[in-house]
Amino acid sequence: MAKRSKRYQTAAARIDRARRYPLDEAIRTLLAAEGAAKFDETVGLAVKLGVDPRQADQNVRGTVVLPHGTGKSVRVLVFAKGDKAKEAEAAGADHVGAENLAKKIQDEQWLDFDTAIATPDMMGVVGRLGKILGPRGLMPNPKVGTVTFDIGRAVREVKAGKVEFRVEKAGIVHVAIGKRSFGAERLLENAQALLTSLLRAKPAAAKGHYMQSVAVSTTMGPGIRIDPATVRAAA
Repeated sequence: MAKRSKRYQTAAARIDRARRYPLDEAIRTLLAAEGAAKFDETVGLAVKLGVDPRQADQNVRGTVVLPHGTGKSVRVLVFAKGDKAKEAEAAGADHVGAENLAKKIQDEQWLDFDTAIATPDMMGVVGRLGKILGPRGLMPNPKVGTVTFDIGRAVREVKAGKVEFRVEKAGIVHVAIGKRSFGAERLLENAQALLTSLLRAKPAAAKGHYMQSVAVSTTMGPGIRIDPATVRAAA
C-alpha cells in the first residue's frame, strides 16, 4: 500500500470513517479537514448505483448543468457549416469547422478540446472519427445533446458548466462538482443538481436499492461517505 502523506493522514484523522454523513455535513467536513494544498483541488462525487451496466436497459447516462460550473475552462469544438458555424462562433466555441477539422484530427491525432458538438448533417463526416474520439469520450452523441441543430444553446450550456455522467463497468459514476475554492454552499448546490439528475435517470429495469453508496473527496484528500437517504431527501 502506498504511504500516505502527513497532510492526508491529518485530514483522515478528522473524519469518522465508520459514519455516513448527511450530504451538507459531508461537504463542510471535507473542506474543514483539508489543509492548504499548492493548487485548487477538484472536488468529486463517486456514486455506486444498483444497476448492471452490461444490460442495455440499465446503462445510466445523461447530462446536468451544474449551477456553478466545474471551475474548469472547457474547450469546445463544433462541427458545423454556414449559419450554424457562425452561430457556434457567436456562442463562444473555441474551434469551428467541418471536413478541415475532421482531417486535422484524423491526420494529426489533434485533440486540443474537451467537448465536441456537431449538427446532425455533419455526422457523416464525424462518424469516421469514431475510433479516435470514441475511446476518449469525445464523440458527439444525440443522447447527451451534443448532436443538435440548436448549436448556440449547446455551446453555451457546456461553457456554463454542463457535464456528462455515465456509469462505469463497476456500476460507479464519477463526476467533478467543482473546486475547493467554491466553498460549501456552491459545492452543495452542484452536488444536489448532479444527484437529482442521477435519480431521474434511474432505469425502470433497476431493482433493489438504486443509489447504494455515495462519497465525496478532493483530488489529494480522503473520501467521506454520505448517507444515501439524505441524498434522496436533499434531491
